[in-house]
Amino acid sequence: MCGIVGYIGDKQAWPIIIKGLERLEYRGYDSAGVALHNNDNILVYKESGRVENLKKLVNGKNKTNNTLGIGHTRWATHGAPSNINSHPHVSQNGNIVLVHNGIIENYAVLKQALEARGYVFKSDTDTEVICNLIESIKKENISTIEAVRLALTQVTGAYGLAIISKDEPNQLIVARKGSPIVIGIGQKEFFVASDAAPIIEYTNQVIYLDDGDVAVLNRNGFYSVTSIANEIRHPEIKNLELDITAIEKGDFDHFMLKEIFEQPKAINDSIKGRINLAEADVILGGISRYEYKLLKAKRIIFVACGTSWHAALTGEYFIEELARIPAEVEYASEFRYRNPVINKDDIVIAISQSGETADTLAAVEIAKAKGATVLSICNVIGSSIARKTDAGIYTHAGQEIGVASTKAFTTQLSVLFLLAVKLGKLNKQLDNKRSGYLLKSFIGVPELIEKVLDEKDNIFELAKTFISVKDVFYLGRSYTFPTALEGALKLKEISYIHAEAYPAAEMKHGPIALIDKGMPVIFIATNGKSFDKVMSNMEEMKARGARLITVSTKGSKALLDNIAETIIEIPEIDEILVPFLAIIPLQLLAYRVAVLRGCDVDKPRNLAKSVTVE
Repeated sequence: MCGIVGYIGDKQAWPIIIKGLERLEYRGYDSAGVALHNNDNILVYKESGRVENLKKLVNGKNKTNNTLGIGHTRWATHGAPSNINSHPHVSQNGNIVLVHNGIIENYAVLKQALEARGYVFKSDTDTEVICNLIESIKKENISTIEAVRLALTQVTGAYGLAIISKDEPNQLIVARKGSPIVIGIGQKEFFVASDAAPIIEYTNQVIYLDDGDVAVLNRNGFYSVTSIANEIRHPEIKNLELDITAIEKGDFDHFMLKEIFEQPKAINDSIKGRINLAEADVILGGISRYEYKLLKAKRIIFVACGTSWHAALTGEYFIEELARIPAEVEYASEFRYRNPVINKDDIVIAISQSGETADTLAAVEIAKAKGATVLSICNVIGSSIARKTDAGIYTHAGQEIGVASTKAFTTQLSVLFLLAVKLGKLNKQLDNKRSGYLLKSFIGVPELIEKVLDEKDNIFELAKTFISVKDVFYLGRSYTFPTALEGALKLKEISYIHAEAYPAAEMKHGPIALIDKGMPVIFIATNGKSFDKVMSNMEEMKARGARLITVSTKGSKALLDNIAETIIEIPEIDEILVPFLAIIPLQLLAYRVAVLRGCDVDKPRNLAKSVTVE
């Protein structure tokens, strides 16, 4: 989603802001812009398209004396991608300039009132409304910060804001409600961003604003944080735990490929210190105070979106199989609107890579309001969902830059598997022999993923046959059905090929009508209780002319040779752990197909890394 960068201090702002915008490109965007305070004026440059276009626009222009500035990458909501709709936006008299993440829900009402007072709008955005609203209040002879606070009392919706005023060159104002803002604290300088990526190379001392916070950053190194109602806040200064190498590609062509190959390490980091093999048990310190409630839960409800929703579906299988607790999986975007029935003995678990997903955050608030115990599984420490839930478990996947999630998925699966084993132990559904076997097998998963990654070249060769494909089906059963969904999503996200996933047996109930001669159908056909059934489903597809590709465990090749055109083998493993291995070739296939089709793998069209608006 949209990205914000800001700087105030004694350094040149332009190099810091443009590098910060490049660091935020992974979030997804369609235009970029920057505003630089230039003594008694503010220079604004903005351009649709990539940050590179903005760099070309600004190249050679006078920007050496600007030590205060803000920048933005926009993902269009109100108004098409264009130079006019790009941020920063400037108020009518040119005094207020700001950038904005989020959506102002009552912008039309505010705009109408401002138009009645003589304001003329240049863009189609909701953001320009905030800009002019602040200006209209500031005309009453009050300070910019007070005008900002008063304006925000009239605003309904979500926002992350960075604001500068032409007549206040020593001050940068930021505000947050529903859209993350982090402030980096340097030596008499401040860095502002939507997330930590643009800040880490300058400082590891940060403040995360809470909803309703407004911060004033002064050039002298002092800052203050208040509520919209001007109540003093005392946010904690935290150490930023992010390695600069995590946001660089290294020797890989794309972040997505780097992150696919980081999965063995990411899973090891996710489970480090959480498995006690001697006692065949799991240690989840983040939720230890809620073990009793989990044990007594009548049901567990997962709320999530996208890839996290697919992880949650897999978690449903894990928990019902190993702990025998009823589990349900809800789209967070639907959960928030359908007046869900939630009881005090229910546990709601929110899953989000970023911890800022707007729909999931809203679902958390609804569940809490209804009295449920709400836990979270997140990657980003200090994120909104992590802070607003009762307790949670971090996945420790490390920074994920590629828009299409890879290591976020497998580390979410890791936490869900450990949670299922823990619950199975707590309610005596798993004895030490079974839990010990499962945990020992799971510890070996990263090494087995390495073996799957060694097959990269064979998978890349297969990708050549997908370049001109228009439709693909992905089919699985039991634990591998959610994996099929995730595999299809990866292909859709980055190669723009239409792909659908179903439980294999459901094809007979309608979708089989779509099978054409030569259509690729990818089966996850691994050893387990459903293998024979999947074989039958494959015969049905082949009889209708489908081109069959399988992801199968070693040892089944002889059975599949006469049915499948291509067999991708993964190591033998307990059936419940198959998703960890089966997803890897599907990620690699989607990646390579996208590259061969000339797609922008890390920044696919229309998508955002963190969806912070509804």
